[in-house]
Amino acid sequence: MKNVYLGVDWGRRRVGVAISDELGRMAHPLSTLEPKSLAGLVQSLVGLARERGATAVVLGLPKNMNGTEGESADAVRKFAVELEAAGLPVTFWDERLSSWEAQGRLREGGGSSREKGRVDRAAAALLLQSFLDRRAGLP
Repeated sequence: MKNVYLGVDWGRRRVGVAISDELGRMAHPLSTLEPKSLAGLVQSLVGLARERGATAVVLGLPKNMNGTEGESADAVRKFAVELEAAGLPVTFWDERLSSWEAQGRLREGGGSSREKGRVDRAAAALLLQSFLDRRAGLP
């Protein structure tokens, strides 16, 4: 059975997107969107989901280091309502430190973490991979 997921690292200016393989085991950076509106962002993600055969979204939920949710989490929850209304089921996933970890991994790999969007795509892939690993029972 196909279990393709979109991983989404939401940001006010840029949104990183990752995709899983058809077995739902590996996450890969896909694209960076720079939405002009919430409706446009939803439309772009629905289009990507259809094009790639994704059936659900794993949406990074920004939390404070103490586990509480702040202003950004409210915006992400509102965004999730719009995605679900468009027919994309959403699973929230804790994204604390995902951008920081993505920057570190890009530097370690010899790549630039300064390119606009590269960190966003990498963070989306990291949060999606974390979800896939947990789903598979991995630590």
